[in-house]
Amino acid sequence: MNPYFVGLLVPIAVSLLLQKRRKALKMRGVPVDVGGEPGYAIRNHRFKQPVETHWDGVTTLAELFEQSCKEYVHMPLLGTRKLISREIESSPDGRSFEKLHLGEYDWKCYAEVFKSVCNFASGLIRLRHQKSERVAIFAETRAEWQIALQACFRQNITVVTIYASLGEEALCHSLNETEVTTVVCGQKELKKMIDISAQLDTVKRVIYINEEGISAEVSLAQNSTSWVIEPFEDVVRLGNEAPVDANMPLPSDIAVIMYTSGSTGLPKGVMMTHRNVLATLSAVMTIVPKLGRKDIYLAYLPLAHILELAAEALIAAVGASIGYGSPLTLTDTSNKIKKGTLGDASALKPTLMTAVPAILDRVRDGVRKKVDTKGGVAKQLFDVAYSRRLAAVNGSWLGAWGLEKLLWDMLVFKKVCAVLGGKIRFVLSGGAPLSGDTQRFINICLGVPIGQGYGLTETCAGGTFSEYDDPSVGRLIDWSEGGYLTSDSPMPRGEIVIGGPNVTKGYFKSEAKTSEVYKDDERGMRWFYSGDIGRFHPDGCLEIIDRKKDIVKLQHGEYVSLGKVEAALIVSPYVENIMIHADPFHSYCVALVVAAHSELENWALQQGVAYTDIADLCQKPEAVKEVLASLSKAAKQARLEKFEIPAKIKLIPEPWTPESGLVTAALKLKREVIRKTYEDDLAQLYA
Repeated sequence: MNPYFVGLLVPIAVSLLLQKRRKALKMRGVPVDVGGEPGYAIRNHRFKQPVETHWDGVTTLAELFEQSCKEYVHMPLLGTRKLISREIESSPDGRSFEKLHLGEYDWKCYAEVFKSVCNFASGLIRLRHQKSERVAIFAETRAEWQIALQACFRQNITVVTIYASLGEEALCHSLNETEVTTVVCGQKELKKMIDISAQLDTVKRVIYINEEGISAEVSLAQNSTSWVIEPFEDVVRLGNEAPVDANMPLPSDIAVIMYTSGSTGLPKGVMMTHRNVLATLSAVMTIVPKLGRKDIYLAYLPLAHILELAAEALIAAVGASIGYGSPLTLTDTSNKIKKGTLGDASALKPTLMTAVPAILDRVRDGVRKKVDTKGGVAKQLFDVAYSRRLAAVNGSWLGAWGLEKLLWDMLVFKKVCAVLGGKIRFVLSGGAPLSGDTQRFINICLGVPIGQGYGLTETCAGGTFSEYDDPSVGRLIDWSEGGYLTSDSPMPRGEIVIGGPNVTKGYFKSEAKTSEVYKDDERGMRWFYSGDIGRFHPDGCLEIIDRKKDIVKLQHGEYVSLGKVEAALIVSPYVENIMIHADPFHSYCVALVVAAHSELENWALQQGVAYTDIADLCQKPEAVKEVLASLSKAAKQARLEKFEIPAKIKLIPEPWTPESGLVTAALKLKREVIRKTYEDDLAQLYA
C-alpha cells in the first residue's frame, strides 16, 4: 500500500473511533418527571421546559410576520415562475398530457408582500367580511395562499385550511361545519365549489385567484349562485384604496382550523392557536443549523398540511426566500414539464426543502431505475460508489471518507444532486416515518443530512426530531392489548403521547373525539395520545415501530402490522403502491398492489408475454406470479414472518392519487376507502 494513504488512514481511523464513542455516550433525551397517568417520559436534554417562543416580544404569527417584513425589507420573499405556454402532447397509446413551458422565477420582496397582505386584509373588511366569521383557503400552494393567510392573521380572522384534492362530501362537510362565509380558491377549486353550491349553507363570498381560462367558471358562478365573486387582485386594490387598521390576535386566539386529510372517514378540524404554531417554529429554530437570509426554500407540498404551513412561516421569519413549485413540475423530468424546460428545482436551486416519505421514496426509486436502465459501466460505478459510501455512513472506517468521498461525489453523486438543483443543504422529512433505506440513499446521493421530524396535525407537526434535538416532551404509556409495555427490556415500548405548548385545543365541534385523545394533567400540561407505537433507545431517541389502528390479529392469534409490512414490500421494483389487508377470520394476509408500469412492461417484453395494455398485463397469471415472487424476496430481506407475507395479491393498473380519493394529499393510504373500492377483489382473494 502507498505510504501516503497509510499515513492518512491512521488519524482518520482514530478520529472516527473517538467520534463514535462520543456519539454513543451522548444522551439526546433524558427522563423527566411529568404529571398524568404513569408512563415513561423523555425530554430534550438541553431544555428543562418546552420552548414557547424563540423571538423576544413575539407571541403570535401576525407579530412574527410583521417583524420580519420590517427587518428584511428589500430581501426577496415570494417567488413564482412565469407560465410561457401550455401544450398538449399525445402518447403512442393515444392518451393526452398537458405540458408546461415555465420561465424564470419572478420575485416579490418582503416590503411588497407585506403591503399586499395589509391591503388584502383591508379588502376583506371592505367586502363586509365580519371579524367573527371564518375564511377558507381552498387552493394549490402558491404565493396568494400565503398572502391570504397572513392577511387573515392581521385581522384576527380564523382560517380554515382545506386540501385542494378533497372530495365533494368532505369539502361540503368542512365548509358547513365551520360556517365559512368567504372562500379563497383557484380555478379547479372554483369548479368544485360550483358543483356543490346548493349544499353550502353559509358561503357568501368567493375570491378567485386569476388563472388562464378561469373566466368560464367565474361566469358560471355569477349566473348560478348568489355569491359575491371577486378576483384576488381586486380585493388587494380595494384595500389599498380604503385601508383598515389591523386587529392583531392574542396568543390564545385560534389561528387555523386545519382539516386533516381524512385517512379514516370524514376529515376532522384541528383548532390551532397562534401559541401552538409559534411553539413549533421556535422548536425548529433550535434544530435546523444556520437558518438565515441566504437560504432558498422550495415550496411544493400542500399549504393545507401543517408541515408546509409551519415551514413557510419559519422561512419568512428568518429572512429567507420561498420559491413556489408543484409535485408535477418539481424536476426536469416531472410529468408536466415540457421537454427542454427546467423543473422547479433546477430553476430555483434551493438550499432547503421539505418532503413526505412517499416523495423521497419516488426520488430513490427514480434514481435506481435510471441507473438500472443505463446498465453497463455506469451502473457498476454507481453500485461501487454507493456501497463504499454506505459502509462509511454505517460507521465503518473502511468505507469511503475524505478524498475518496470527494471523488465519488464528483464522479457519481453530483449528477444525482443536480436533480434537485445542486444546492440543497438540508431536507426535512415529515408526515410519516421515513424508511432507513430511503434516508441513507438520499443522504448518500445528495450528500446532505435529512432531518426526520415526527409529529401530527394535532401537535402542529411538532413532537420529536432526528439528528437535532427537539424541545418538546415525548412519552410512552403501556398498550397492553398489543403487547407493548414501558417495562419492556432493553427498550421501553408503548403508545406515544406528546405534551407541550404545541399541542392543539382539539377538534372543532367535536368534544367527544377531543376527550378521547387529548388530556390535561394536574400540572397544566396538555397531552395528545397519538395512537402510534414507539420505543425509546438508550440515548433517549424515539423510534416509531407500529400504529394501533394498523395492527390486525389473525385467526391463530398472530399480530400483523399492516404499515410495517407495506414499508418492507414497497421496495420491490414492481410496486408503485401497496395495501396489505388482513382478515381476522383467516390465517393469512393479502395485498392490493399498484403496478409500476415501466418495470412490469419491461419484464413482459423480456419474457415474451403478450398483452394489449397495462390493465390486460395485470390480469396475466404469470405477471401476478412474478410480482408475488418479488414481494416474497423483499419480505425475506426484511425478515418478515411467514404470516406477514401476503399469500395472494391483486395487481391494480390505475395509480392511487389524491384526486382518485384513495390516498391523502400527503399520499397516505385511505384504508377504508380502498377496502370499499376493491371489496369484491379482496373477497375474491379470500375465496
